[in-house]
Amino acid sequence: MAEEKKLETKLVDIGRKHKFTLNAVNPIIQRTSSVIFETVEDLRHAIKHRANGELFYGRRGTLTHFAFQEAMAELEGGVGCALYPSGTAAITNSILSFVETGDHILVAGTAYEPTQEFCNHVLKKLNISTDYFDPMIGKEIATLIQPNTKVIFLESPGSLTMEVQDVPAIVQAARQINPEIVIMIDNTWAAGILFKALDFGVDISIQSATKYIIGHSDGMLGTAVANKRCWDQLRENSYLMGQIADPDTVYFATRGLHTLAVRLKQHEESSLEIAKWLSQRPEVAEVYHPALPSCPGHHYFQRDFTGSSGLFSFLLNINLTSTQFSDYFDNLQHFKMAFSWGGFESLILGISPESLATLRHYHFPKHYHFPKKERTLIRVHIGLENLQDLIADLDAAFTRIAMR
Repeated sequence: MAEEKKLETKLVDIGRKHKFTLNAVNPIIQRTSSVIFETVEDLRHAIKHRANGELFYGRRGTLTHFAFQEAMAELEGGVGCALYPSGTAAITNSILSFVETGDHILVAGTAYEPTQEFCNHVLKKLNISTDYFDPMIGKEIATLIQPNTKVIFLESPGSLTMEVQDVPAIVQAARQINPEIVIMIDNTWAAGILFKALDFGVDISIQSATKYIIGHSDGMLGTAVANKRCWDQLRENSYLMGQIADPDTVYFATRGLHTLAVRLKQHEESSLEIAKWLSQRPEVAEVYHPALPSCPGHHYFQRDFTGSSGLFSFLLNINLTSTQFSDYFDNLQHFKMAFSWGGFESLILGISPESLATLRHYHFPKHYHFPKKERTLIRVHIGLENLQDLIADLDAAFTRIAMR
């Protein structure tokens, strides 16, 4: 029996079968809406196998799509991978594929803001109710499950404050109550490879491939890798809702996979060094990097993850005034203010206590770690620049606010 390929080798090889590359190094970019059938027999064959990687119609995918979908399913240990024009579309359509009017879902209270807005507005209009739970709830999730609970949506680490959830405990507790509940996770931070969600009993692993997979901040794409139980329903419902991604962006994603291991390694090394440096700064109250003990759920990270990426946050000792806020962020040389992350460049955002409060729909004094005092939270994505240049940039920012 052949030895299992190591991750770095697998990432170089996946998506490069001859039927996708036609003797080139990379898969071809196949742009088409209509697929031509030479005979009635060919047409009938395509209709019969249209859901199984046969060319049928552009919205079902082309060889470009099939190469990437096969690669993602292999990487994340799923049966199939559905594609979407953005990470948010992957989240919303995955949820919609498994709910109907009158249902109830549970969502981690630290989930990505657009996920929460979708639940609060779109699902609410459909009479689908949402309850948010403390990300550190673990097996106590069982107390929140109702007879009509159809989906549990996780995000680990959590958005902004980076809590790492006890996914195995949540999965086990939910299955004991109702084995049919569909458990999904936004697995973008781990790029689908640092945390193998399906190996821990999760049904659907969702990513914004816009982030680490494409890796160059020049395309938007979403993926949802499902297990056998959920794949057919996810695939067909997503197709019926018109979800598809353009072949050029999908090509970028396949290309990005081949360098993902080396990029993630550098993101990890630099982010850890900067996180440790920040933890020694007198201006910083707490650093929320999953690989550091100061991050809630760090022990779950050590147990379940194989590495970390470049996104983390830190809490200042003070709440920046309007002038300090501008001084800190306006004059950075290497960190740029922008939404998203996962590209080669370093990014930064400041979050006021008021903004953070609007994203926290729960109060769990038993678990919730976030300080009650008003303090500014800063989220950073550490890119591929020189480490000392990045540290000098942040050091100068601290000097500027100290002068005020």
